Amino acid sequence: MILNSADDAKQRKTIPIVAEPSGSDDEAMVSLYAAAKKIYPRSVQGIFAYWRWIFVFATQIVFYGLPWLEWGTRQAVLFDLASRRFYIFGLVLYPQDFIYLTGLLVISALALFLFTAVAGRLWCGFACPQTVYSEIFLWIERKIEGDRSARMRLDDADFSLEKLVKKWYKHTIWIFFSIWTGFTFVGYFTPIRELAMEFFLTHMSSWELFWVFFYAFATYGNAGFMREQVCKYMCPYARFQSAMFDHDTLIVTYDAERGEPRGPRSKKVELASSNLGACVDCTLCVQVCPTGIDIRNGLQYECIGCGACADVCDTVMDKMGYARGLVRFSTQNAMENKWTPREMWQRLMRPRIQIYTMILGAIVIALLVSLSLRTPFKVDVVRDRSTLSRITEYGTLENVYRLQIMNAAEHAQTYRLLVRGLPQLKITTDTEVMVDPAQARWIVLRADIPYGSAEPGSHKIQFEIQAVGSDHFVVEKSVFIVPR
Repeated sequence: MILNSADDAKQRKTIPIVAEPSGSDDEAMVSLYAAAKKIYPRSVQGIFAYWRWIFVFATQIVFYGLPWLEWGTRQAVLFDLASRRFYIFGLVLYPQDFIYLTGLLVISALALFLFTAVAGRLWCGFACPQTVYSEIFLWIERKIEGDRSARMRLDDADFSLEKLVKKWYKHTIWIFFSIWTGFTFVGYFTPIRELAMEFFLTHMSSWELFWVFFYAFATYGNAGFMREQVCKYMCPYARFQSAMFDHDTLIVTYDAERGEPRGPRSKKVELASSNLGACVDCTLCVQVCPTGIDIRNGLQYECIGCGACADVCDTVMDKMGYARGLVRFSTQNAMENKWTPREMWQRLMRPRIQIYTMILGAIVIALLVSLSLRTPFKVDVVRDRSTLSRITEYGTLENVYRLQIMNAAEHAQTYRLLVRGLPQLKITTDTEVMVDPAQARWIVLRADIPYGSAEPGSHKIQFEIQAVGSDHFVVEKSVFIVPR
């Protein structure tokens, strides 16, 4: 797999600088690298641009709309960190359900491995938040300042009222959109309707205010200014992607055999008689690239697989009357062996992909089965540390415990308490407890045995908590202390 960066090498070349010493001091600052040039991506239309905007709309509808959905009398998706409860539609999860988060992370990692092995950086090019928000910010920039050439002229022009108004207007919309994004992000952790009221009444807490503007600042900086710099230098995925590629991975490729030697020519000149390849050297593939690379130099780690170069190249081929696909999604084996699309797609289902798919499917099924069979409540048992054991006025030996019952159901539930493990061991407090919907409740529980009925020491016991009216029950272990 060839991974190089010709464009980056051009931008970051060593620059010899001759600096005259000031006074008697012979030391001088020497810059070794040129500043990276600003990239002005050109707008493009085509099948990949169409799908990219579908993903932009789909992801943003989910992100901005999900916090406003209601499930019964509460927010459908809410990660309530203060009360340590996480609501996901009909699911109510507690910190004890951390295993499900682990499973979700494993599924995400395996899905990334699978999609990367099949078709390269599809996530980066179509669904990554950095790509999505960069597309949105670029769209706003184009609507206000114009397309590539107009933006370049505006930036190079001297200061004027027109330049001030356009820049001010663009950044105002960027800032408003960024604040809205930060507000929505915090709305996943604080009920968004309450947050909106606090926001407009300026009653937000300091932490909520901090995270709204922190996330807004990150969106504004990453999508408005850093853009491709995040993909090239900050994202670790660009560095280890090659470990998941092989010669049967779909990547954006340039057909050098068909395209070279490249060169400009008139539309009237027949390709066969021009002594040139199909590439007309228009450099549009470079102008539309969001990271500013030239795909004709081979696959580079900066390539995010968005397919913009393939879209614009097909447009040029149509105008010239040539066959499409000079730049296209293909595999190295397909290019070298001149496979048909059918042969290429057949090779995509190779053993590596099948193994990834089977493992991913097994974990997804296991997670779903576990969620469907999970007990809809949790119990924690804690011994009362203030009193290990005491003799009651009735001549019994008593131990005190504290139970936390967490109801993960959407309705109030009554629980029956039982204890086992020693002869004549019984509960002397209430044996039935009601807990409100999706709430947790601490109760004090006393258990005793006749004095002298058990040997001194620590005896293992079990508390059984059963939901009244259902077959769900939880067994928690503890100990009963008999003093010497």
